[in-house]
Parts: sequence; C-alpha cells; structure tokens
Amino acid sequence: MPTYTTLICASDLQSLAASGAPLMVFDCSFELTQPAAGAGQYAQAHIPGALYADLNANLSAGHGAPDAVCGGRHPLPGRERFALWLSGLGFSNAMQAVVYDRQGANYCARLWWMLKWLGHDAVAVLDGGLQAWQTAGGALAQGAEPARPAAHFQPAPALLRLATAADVLRQLRQPGQTVVDARSAARYRGEVEPLDPVAGHIPGALNRPFTENVAADGRFKPAAVLRAEFDTLLAGRDPATVVHQCGSGVSAVPNLLAMEVAGLGRTALFAGSWSEWCSDPARPVERG
Repeated sequence: MPTYTTLICASDLQSLAASGAPLMVFDCSFELTQPAAGAGQYAQAHIPGALYADLNANLSAGHGAPDAVCGGRHPLPGRERFALWLSGLGFSNAMQAVVYDRQGANYCARLWWMLKWLGHDAVAVLDGGLQAWQTAGGALAQGAEPARPAAHFQPAPALLRLATAADVLRQLRQPGQTVVDARSAARYRGEVEPLDPVAGHIPGALNRPFTENVAADGRFKPAAVLRAEFDTLLAGRDPATVVHQCGSGVSAVPNLLAMEVAGLGRTALFAGSWSEWCSDPARPVERG
C-alpha cells in the first residue's frame, strides 16, 4: 500500500483500512470556545477505530509545564512526552497515521505537524474531514474505542522546522524570512482581538486566513489553485523563507500543509505565534 504524507481521500482511507495495513486514525475535533465539545462530538460519531486526540490535553503542554517547547496559548509538549502518549495508545513507527476533524482541518493539522516534528512522515489529513467520510458512505461508531496494547514509538529527527520567537525577531524584515499570518483579516489588522491581550500583527507579516485553503465542499483546493494563490501572496518571495503563524500555532498549520500540497516545499512554523509574540511588550507590533 502507498504511504500518505499530505492528504488522503475518504475512499483511499476505506481501502487502506480494508487492506489490514498498520493504521491508526485520530479524531481531533475541537471547539475553541467550548473545549469539552470535541470529545462530545467524537463520542456521538466517529470513524470506526479512530482514537480521540484533544487539543488541550494531548496536543498541547499545560501552561508552565517544564518541558513546554514554546509559549503561547497552546504550547507544544516536549517531544519525549508526546512520544510516550503515542506509545500508550499503541501507535508505532511502522504505522500510517490519518487525522481528521469536523472543523476544516483546523485542529487535525496540528497532529499532522506534530508527527512530522517527531520524524514520522507517514501521516495524512483526511481531505474534507468527517463530512467527506460520511458522504463517501463510511460507517460511523459511537462511544469509546477499546484500548490497544501499548507500543514503542521512537522519535526521529524532525522533518520540518520549528521557529522560535527569538528566531522570528532576529530575522524581522530580513529577506530570509517571510511571516504568513493565518488569522482572519480583522484580527491581522488589529481591528478586533477576542483571545489575546494585544491586537495587531508581527511587523511585515502577510495575511492568508487558513480558511482560504478549502473549497466549498470542505476539501482542500486543487494543488494548482493553491500554488497560484500562494504565488500571488508571496509576490516573488522565496517560499523557503516562509514562517507560518496564527494565534497559538494551531490554525497556521493548514497554510503550511497547503503549501506542501501546492508543491512549494516544507515551510517553518512559529508555534508560539501571536499569543507568545504579544506577551512581551518589547516585541514590535504593527496594525492596519
């Protein structure tokens, strides 16, 4: 069976599951303003065999955690702790991972990125999420899934780059860095800020809301369309210089995934994003 590293369609996932290939599916559904809602959505309906990955409990470190890799509202957990969580679920290095949500890949892309960060390339986002699975006639399960025997997941060198606040500040307005902000246009301009104490954006950042990557049917736009849109956004800047950010390092990842689907290579993520950036008044802020 092929290895999937960016997107997988519902019919290919059905074939993969039927083949008996080593596979683990993760449901990452989440609601930012109702943190418990995602687990409820999973319990009500999920792809059979899928395990639930909670943004706050599993894909982020607690605030002040000694092994947190970055700051912000959703700091990354340490690589070793995250690997232990995967091992406890029964996930191994030999498995294909498929991740999905119900929110336009806003949350599942975080797990896609984290597995790449641990050196695991065989991970793909279910294109169109649970909705596409249902449209393709996929079965649904309810409640909890039975526990699987623990495995041993061994982290490997990261397959993509994690940028720190210090990295971004050091390269501010330099030709070797192009910051792309995935938040809504109003938040980017600083007209509203519902989550963080300071409004605005990193000076010089370009704005591409992550919602622009998906078409009306909830699937990612064709690669050629994404390529043309990012070429227009970058306006001649080297795609290799791109560092993605959002509010807390979550919704930036769909932009990173879209650039890879478009054939523009693997770009960097500033995981602390705006929530970490604006926590230090010494860092500059731009509005408009």
